[in-house]
Amino acid sequence: MHGRPRKPPTQEEQDASALKADKLRHLQSQILHFHHNKIFTKEGLEISAKLLEVNPEHYTAWNYRKLAVHHFTDKQSENAAEFESIQSILDEELRLVEAALRTNFKSYGAWHHRKWVLSKGHSSVDRELRLLGKFQKLDARNFHAWNYRRFVTALKKIPDAEELQYTTNMINDNFSNYSAWHNRSTLLSNLLEKGGKGYSEKESVFREEYDFVVQALFTDPDDQSGWFYHLWLLEQTSVLEPVLLSSWPSHGFKLCISANDNSSDQRSSPVSHFFSKTREFPFVLCFSEPVDGVSSSTVSIECDHLASSELTWTPLSANRYGFAQAWLTYLKFPDAAHTLEACPVKVTVAHLQGIISMSGTSCSQSSHLVFTVHIPSHDQNQAEEQTTDRISWKEENFSLYAAESHDADLLQSLCKLEMIRQKPNDVGWSMKVIADEIDRFRELLSLTECKIGNLTLARLLMANNSLMSLSCSHDRTDVHYEEILSLYDGLMKMDPSHICYYEDERSLVVLKQMTSSMVSLLKNSHQYQESTSSSLSSYACLRLNGLSLSRVGSMEQLLWVQMLDLSHNKIRSTEGLEALQLLSCLKLSHNKICSFTALETLRLLKSLKVLDISYNEIGAHSIDTRRYLFSSPLNHALGSDWSGGIESLDHWDAFFIFKGMSLIQLEIMGNAVVNDQLKAFLVKLMPALKWLDGESCN
Repeated sequence: MHGRPRKPPTQEEQDASALKADKLRHLQSQILHFHHNKIFTKEGLEISAKLLEVNPEHYTAWNYRKLAVHHFTDKQSENAAEFESIQSILDEELRLVEAALRTNFKSYGAWHHRKWVLSKGHSSVDRELRLLGKFQKLDARNFHAWNYRRFVTALKKIPDAEELQYTTNMINDNFSNYSAWHNRSTLLSNLLEKGGKGYSEKESVFREEYDFVVQALFTDPDDQSGWFYHLWLLEQTSVLEPVLLSSWPSHGFKLCISANDNSSDQRSSPVSHFFSKTREFPFVLCFSEPVDGVSSSTVSIECDHLASSELTWTPLSANRYGFAQAWLTYLKFPDAAHTLEACPVKVTVAHLQGIISMSGTSCSQSSHLVFTVHIPSHDQNQAEEQTTDRISWKEENFSLYAAESHDADLLQSLCKLEMIRQKPNDVGWSMKVIADEIDRFRELLSLTECKIGNLTLARLLMANNSLMSLSCSHDRTDVHYEEILSLYDGLMKMDPSHICYYEDERSLVVLKQMTSSMVSLLKNSHQYQESTSSSLSSYACLRLNGLSLSRVGSMEQLLWVQMLDLSHNKIRSTEGLEALQLLSCLKLSHNKICSFTALETLRLLKSLKVLDISYNEIGAHSIDTRRYLFSSPLNHALGSDWSGGIESLDHWDAFFIFKGMSLIQLEIMGNAVVNDQLKAFLVKLMPALKWLDGESCN
């Protein structure tokens, strides 16, 4: 263990181990016989006791004893002279658990059985507390004992404030007691939720807790227990109720639905136009954190011309619990020959209670936004055949938006949160507490080089920025992005073993900084326009190439983006792009994408027509250790409707990603997986594909 060579067992040890194994096998066969035949006797209890004292992890033996206890206690009322009292039966169970715990203090089965016995209500709770005191002297950090203590104190109805003092004493004895810190967070959460005496003012409570944990951090900066508790405090301090951050279309926006993607109006101002032959467009809501409960009852949409008032809301890249930061629905106007002029759409988010975050906090602030929709009649704007010309990413096709141009003003209105809220966010006390912690950690880092101290300071600064962005009095010039980036740069040098994590966090900071002001955003915003013999394509483009990004995020202010250049970065997954429902062209060449499965979120982008994933690492690694890979189409959720046929099993991952996508242009050259067979498969899989690696598919 820990690099020390293991000595081979002696012959005596081998003989003893073989003898023990034979004994265990014999006991196991006996208890299985009793269990399967439902034979509940004292002999069966004695055999199960012998087995559990040697192997406390034998769950079948514990279950047999539970059934036996039920059998004996039921018989007790019928023939009290033949069987012992219920109390003595349960005491024997507690004795056995103690013996099993001496063999293995961390046995799940033994602790669970003891809870079961105690829940019967015939045993002394005070005795259990005394026994726990002895156990915790032997191992003060054993989380099984702490978990059992929470169970016992709940039965005895010991006040949380009293137990909080117990954790204080245990922590003062040993700052490195992670289980005590964890128990403290559980107790404090209960006290704050109840709002009892001394716990109604969050600011004073958290200031005391920060003072307490900082003593441990400054005493031993290398111990992680206190740092985890400090991180929990930071999360509790900066947590707010979820609010609506942005939408597309945004408040005050004037949207033109065009049936022709090459109309002259769209070429002059692509940001305000959306191409749709069916008069349907996506409506996206982005919240400050993942939420659930977005529905027609919680989001009210008023419009006289909508085809249907019953809308289905879909979470974009929801986690396994169904929570997502971005939610999508489609607004459709009925097909008509006449022009629809400036049709207002009024939206109220959190119209009723029901939108809730993963922490259980409800979105109580109603947000109101209004945008207008203009749809030219068919005779004014006849639909044309979709262009089949190849999109070129050459430099000469991109032009910066002028700072005072109409499009720049339009982008500013899209990126600025102007929706009407019922009340401002109350972040004052949180910002004060976090500002004090920032000063403390700057002082600590001036005295010692501490890896986790640098990381905590970066987290504090980002939390401060996030709170400022949600404050109505937010001044976007007073931020700490350069200091945060410097901290992550230092961490990558100080702790190279975790460089991927630091790169991901640094990437989010870069993106936050880029979207923090219109000045920085306009530096990366371009209009793509290319004249060809047959068409004139125009897109609102964001260029984020060559920024060393390894992760995509902070897209809430970029919902207007139609063309995105993320080439020459270190991106390993497209997760984070799902909210960009207008995205038509995406360039991901020269990144670190290792498999087609890393592109899974692109399936949510129905407008995507052009994709460049050339010169990545797809197929270069037999096993991708940097993200979850489903290994077979037969055991993954996406594989339930497998219809690719035997010939496509070699490219099943490409089948699941590209099936159903309407790509017109795809670049995949420079990846190890690319061959003629794959290219032929992709052309067959996507009938709309016109260009593959620069060559016509016709």
